[in-house]
Amino acid sequence: MPLQTEILAKAANEARGLAIDAVHACQSGHLGLPLGCAEIGAVLYGNALVHNPDAPRWINRDRFVLSAGHGSMFLYSWLHLSGYDLPIEQLAKFRSLHSMTPGHPEFRETPGVEATTGPLGQGVGNAVGMAVAGQMAAARFNTPAQPIFDYHVICLAGDGCMQEGVAMESIAFAGHQKLDNLILIYDSNGVTLDAMAAKTQSENTALRFKAVEWDVQTVDGQDMAAFLKAFNRAKKAKSGKPQLIIARTLIAKGIPEVQGTQKGHGEGGAKFADAARAGLALPADTHFFVSAEVRAYFAAHKQRLIRAHRRWKKGFQAWREASPDKAALLDSAMASPSAAHLLEKIPLFAPDVKLGGTRAAGREVLQPIAAELPLLMGGCADLYGSTLNYIAADKDFDPSNRSGRNIRFGIREHGMAAMANGIAYDGLFRPSIATFLVFADYSRPSMRLASLSKLPVVYIYTHDSIGVGEDGPTHEPVETVSALRLIPGFELIRPADPEETAGAFAAAFGRTDGPTLIALTRQSVPVLNEIPPHVRRAGVLKGGYIAVQETAPLSLILLATGSELQYALAAAKELGEGVRVVSMPSFEIFDRQPQEYREGILPSSCRRRVSIEAGVTGLWRKYVGLEGRSVGIDRFGLSAPAPVAFKELGITKEAVVAAARSLG
Repeated sequence: MPLQTEILAKAANEARGLAIDAVHACQSGHLGLPLGCAEIGAVLYGNALVHNPDAPRWINRDRFVLSAGHGSMFLYSWLHLSGYDLPIEQLAKFRSLHSMTPGHPEFRETPGVEATTGPLGQGVGNAVGMAVAGQMAAARFNTPAQPIFDYHVICLAGDGCMQEGVAMESIAFAGHQKLDNLILIYDSNGVTLDAMAAKTQSENTALRFKAVEWDVQTVDGQDMAAFLKAFNRAKKAKSGKPQLIIARTLIAKGIPEVQGTQKGHGEGGAKFADAARAGLALPADTHFFVSAEVRAYFAAHKQRLIRAHRRWKKGFQAWREASPDKAALLDSAMASPSAAHLLEKIPLFAPDVKLGGTRAAGREVLQPIAAELPLLMGGCADLYGSTLNYIAADKDFDPSNRSGRNIRFGIREHGMAAMANGIAYDGLFRPSIATFLVFADYSRPSMRLASLSKLPVVYIYTHDSIGVGEDGPTHEPVETVSALRLIPGFELIRPADPEETAGAFAAAFGRTDGPTLIALTRQSVPVLNEIPPHVRRAGVLKGGYIAVQETAPLSLILLATGSELQYALAAAKELGEGVRVVSMPSFEIFDRQPQEYREGILPSSCRRRVSIEAGVTGLWRKYVGLEGRSVGIDRFGLSAPAPVAFKELGITKEAVVAAARSLG
């Protein structure tokens, strides 16, 4: 549709006023981007985006991600003006308790917010993941007669996002994968929070992106006609490359005292609110003002968007009737098979199976789960040969095969995790990714956001302990497991053998309300046949279970997880008939079981307790109590063959026996 410059310029100034009023009211926030990018918002939400405010999760909408999430009032203002269910009263409650307008955008909290953003660069990675999902969806579901998926992913990022490594990891991946449904808008205002951007950067952004296979345009971001022309060119590009629009803007435009300087980045301009509002031709006596003319324009535009959505729905219905198999596959995205159901699909292992580490068991378990979940994707940070999480029945996702279910992310652990979040935000495909557990530290910021946003990402991270052996302390994650257990809403499972591994995968892929990490061994572990296989499998679904029941009055409880369960079992045989062995593959799952179940496993009457895990001991205190003992490693590891490392660092049956006998 033709660009109605006059009314959209008015809307841009009124959006500036909304941001000024909101930040002034709470005396915190960021004015720079909402004011500097107001014309960009007017073009996107008043003309160019394909979306429907009445159907925020329409599967073929354009996805808009505000990577520079500190500029949240930009997004809230335009969502409100567009007609999303975000009343003006909520803008007035910006950054207030229980409002729909938190300080940074949060997924599920505000309709129209596609991703939780704020940590800079994350939104860029999320947008790349969404673009991957869009390519996968088009390949699986489109037909020549009905291309039901043809949306674009649009991301607005600033200098801070562009400086973060997670963004560049994702940008390089996008260029290599030729994600031509991705448009990145760079709010290039030459300012960062502390100083002018020239203090910390000097690269040629256009050449940088061209070098990693992006198309690049540079425009005046406050010239609406020029920006729309560039945006339409990006949407229609046939180069097979992702698109970058470098938009030159004036930060905090509309507040002369701070615009164009680092003082315009945060809330510093709010104290000039009255003068700024007058300069923007806003009424002095009405805050959070939107004119009748702007309201009328966006109401009419919303009706145009609704009509376009209805036309798409007619085509979608025709597609469903013509392609029932594809429609059934699409519908399966909404299904959530339970962990118990998935467990039924995994064959039992032979008692004498020789697989090696639990990573090898994971390879076997993954295949029937992937068959049961056809929209499950697997990815890896250049370690498929070690993590063993390749979906064997399928091929790679790449520009020649958008239907592939295996994504080669390269050595980009942080970007990989952010992109996996983007796939999960999109909601159609189920992402799982893999690397070595010690590199969870590279993925951790994205893992934290997955927990905050309740995204069902599965991390299949291997080489989980000092069992890495010769690779030494740089690769031995002695503290990593405990660190991940501290993330609220994050679940970590360390299975002890192949059957517990089956339970771990079923639990992880049966979960839909948050992320789960499965920590797997490189070194060989025994098959624990003294515990019935159904007990091992079902026990993981409870987080903790009785592996060996005492045959005399209970006098001692041994607790263990992962590869160390074998040592607890061996110690119990030496310590007598009153010993109970409890396998604790997941603290988080166990802790949310009913109190009566937990008391049945760890009766409070028995205070003589010993735990063993090849890692730091601090978190075990809640299970062993002040009177118990923990066998573990409160130091970094060492370089030696795995059996030598375990013996040298005291992770042995003998250490468990000695700890038990030291109890009063």
